[in-house]
Amino acid sequence: MATINYYLDKQDKKGFAPIHLRINCNGSQIKISTGKKINPNNFNKTTKEVKGADKDSLEINHYLNFLKKRADELLNHSYKKTYTEKEIKDLLNEHIDNYKENHNVNIVREQLSLYGKPFTFVDLFAGAGGFSEGFLQAEVRNKFFDFIAASDINENCELTHVVRYNHQLGLDAKFLSQDITEPDFLDNLLGKIGAKKIDVVCGGPPCQSFSLAGKRKKFDKKDDLFFHYLEVIKVLQPKYFVMENVKGILTKEKGKIGELILKEINSIIDVNEIPKLISFIKKMKKSGKQNDFIIDCLIKRIEIEKHNEPRKEESKETYIRFVESKFRLLTPKIVDYKTSKTDDKISTIRHGFNILIRNKEWEKLKRDIIKEKDFCNIDNDFYVDTFTHFLTQLGTSEIIDKIQKAFSQLNVAKEFDADCSDIISALKIYTYSFDDTIEYIRSTCNESQEQELNEIIESIRLYKIEKPFIANASNYGVPQNRERVLFIGCRKDQKYISEIPPTVTENQKVSIFEALHDLDFVGNNQEAHHYELVDISKQYNGTAKKMKSLIKKRTIDGKPNSKAGKTFSEWSKQGRLIKRFNNANKPFYVRNTDALKNGEKFYDVLNNHKTSNQNETVVKRLEVILKEGGYKKAQLKLNECGLSSKKRNYNVLKPEQQSPTVMTIPDDYIHYNSPRALTVREMARLQSFDDSFVFQGKRSTGGNNRKTEVPQYTLVGNAVPPLLARAIATEILKNIR
Repeated sequence: MATINYYLDKQDKKGFAPIHLRINCNGSQIKISTGKKINPNNFNKTTKEVKGADKDSLEINHYLNFLKKRADELLNHSYKKTYTEKEIKDLLNEHIDNYKENHNVNIVREQLSLYGKPFTFVDLFAGAGGFSEGFLQAEVRNKFFDFIAASDINENCELTHVVRYNHQLGLDAKFLSQDITEPDFLDNLLGKIGAKKIDVVCGGPPCQSFSLAGKRKKFDKKDDLFFHYLEVIKVLQPKYFVMENVKGILTKEKGKIGELILKEINSIIDVNEIPKLISFIKKMKKSGKQNDFIIDCLIKRIEIEKHNEPRKEESKETYIRFVESKFRLLTPKIVDYKTSKTDDKISTIRHGFNILIRNKEWEKLKRDIIKEKDFCNIDNDFYVDTFTHFLTQLGTSEIIDKIQKAFSQLNVAKEFDADCSDIISALKIYTYSFDDTIEYIRSTCNESQEQELNEIIESIRLYKIEKPFIANASNYGVPQNRERVLFIGCRKDQKYISEIPPTVTENQKVSIFEALHDLDFVGNNQEAHHYELVDISKQYNGTAKKMKSLIKKRTIDGKPNSKAGKTFSEWSKQGRLIKRFNNANKPFYVRNTDALKNGEKFYDVLNNHKTSNQNETVVKRLEVILKEGGYKKAQLKLNECGLSSKKRNYNVLKPEQQSPTVMTIPDDYIHYNSPRALTVREMARLQSFDDSFVFQGKRSTGGNNRKTEVPQYTLVGNAVPPLLARAIATEILKNIR
C-alpha cells in the first residue's frame, strides 16, 4: 500500500512555502508540486491541511483532498494494475495543470476576438444546453452566434449552464431559472436580455401533454408551455425561431395538434400592419353582410393582438365588457324585472360574463391548482377526475357553452333571437385564434374583398412557415437515430428555411463503435478520471480488422475526410467549438451550487465516466442478453437460468450501427462489448457532446425525485444533440440577413 501526504518546501523571499505532494510506495518516493503556496504558520502539520474556515482555506483544502484521492485511486484502487513513476507524475500533473489554468484568472478568460458579425440567440427550455452548444459551434463566412440568455426551471440546469458558459467559456450569458408560465417570467427574461436585440430563439417546449384547445383530458404544468413559448416569440420578434419536439406530435389526434401548432405560429403578426386590417374590416360594414355589432367585435378582437401582457388582459376585459353591455340592454326586453333577478338562466349568463372578465385571476388560480396537483402526484387515482372536471369547467369555452345553453332555454320572443345569436357569436369570436378570426372574416367576403384580404394577410403575418421538418440526428454526424420535429419560423424580412440539409449520407453515418471505442476501459462499478489507451487488437482479437474499419476520419459535421479529418472520438476530446474559445478554461465538476460558491471543484481530465454498481444477478442477465443479441431473443435463455426480469426492454447496442434514441435511464442500454449500462460520458458521446462539456450535480436519481430533479443522465437524455443544433445554426447563418 502507498502512503500519500503533503509537506511544505522551503519558503520563498516573501515567506510563502510551496505545498508538495509526497508519495511513498515500495521503497520509492515521488514528489509533486501542487502549485499552491501558503504562509507556513497557516499549515497544520498534523492534519496536513490549511488552517482556517475562510473561503480560500476551504477551497485549497478541497483541492488538496481531491488531489490526494486521485493519487490514492491510481496507487491503491486502480483497475489498471501498475503505473510507472512517470505515468503517475504525468497523470497527477494533468489534474494540477487544470487547477493552475483555472486559477490564473479570477473567473474566466476572454474569448478570442473574431472578425465578423455576431448574431444573438436565446435558448429556452435549455436543459443541459444542447442547442446552445451547437449554436456556439457554428460559423459561416465570418458570421457566428453570441449567446445572450437561457432559461429552464431546474437548479441543476442552471448549475451546468453557469459552469460551462460563464466559468469555462467566459461568456456573459445569463440564466433565468423560472417557470415560463409565471406572470413575471417575460419581464424577468427581458431584464436578463437588457437592451440587446435577439436574432434567434431556440427551444423545445413540451407539446405532448395538451389536447385540442378547450378539450384537455389531463391538466399538468406542461399544458401551456408551447403557448407561453410563442408569447416570448411575439415579444422578442427574432429573425428566426426554432422549436423542437418529438416526432409523435405530428400524428397526435390524427394530425390536428400539428395543425394547431402551425395555426398558432401563423397567428403571430406584425402589429404595425394591424391598422390595414382594421380599415378593411370597417369597409365591410358597407357590404351589409354583417351587422355593426359583429363588425365592432371583430375589430376589438383584432386589436387584442396589438398588445403584450398586461395590456392584452386589459384589452380582453374591454372586449367582454363590450359584449356584456349588449346583454344588459337586451335583458329588460326579453324578461321582466323579477325574472332578471331570480331566474337561474339569466344568472348563468350574467355570472358567466363575470367569470370571463376575471379571466386573469381565474388563470392564476388554475396554475396554482395544477402546481399543487402535480406536487401531490395526483394522477391515476380517485382524486384526478374531480380535479380534471373542476379545471375543465374553468375553461373559457366551457363558460361560453353554459352561456349558450342558458340562452337556448330562455323563452325569448322571435324579434330578439338575432340579438341573442349575436352575443353568442361575439363570445365565440373572443375564443378564436388570429387565424380563426381571419377565416371568419374571409367567409363573409366577396371575390374582390377576399383578394384584398389575402394581400393584407400576406403582409401581416410576421413569420413564414409552411410545415414542420423531421430531422434524424444521425444525418448530421450524430451516432444516434433520434428523430425530432423542427418548426422553423422565418420572419418575413428573412430568407425562408424549409429544411436542414444532411451533412452525411446513409453510408457515411457515425457508428456507435467510432463514438465509444476509446472509452471502453472501465468495468462494473468503476470510475475513470483520465483516458486510458484502448488496444483494439487485444480486445477484439479475430475481429480487430473489422472493428478498426469502423473508425473513419471526418470533418466536424461527420463528412469523411481521410486527409485532414479526425475521428469522432478525437473531435470529442479536442472539442468542436470555434476558435473564439481557444482560450477557454479547463473543465471541472462540482456537486451543487454551494460547492461552486465554495470553490469545491474537481479538476479531472475525463469527467462523467462512471459505471453503475450492478449486482451479480444483473450482470449475468446482461451477459445472456448480450450473447443472445437482444432482449427478446434472450427470453427463453433467461427463463432457463432464472434470470428473467420485469423490465420492459433492454437495448443492446450494435457497434456498427447508430444507437436508438438516447433517453434518461442508463439501464435501458447494454454496452456492445461489456455486460453493463452506459456511463453519462458514453451517453453524452452518443448525443455528440464534447468531452469538455461536464454534466454537473447528481449522477442519477429515482422514484418521485425524477419529477423534480434533473441529474446528469436526465440532462443528457433530454438534450438536443449539439451536432444537430450546429447544423440548424449553420443553415440559419447561411441565410440570415
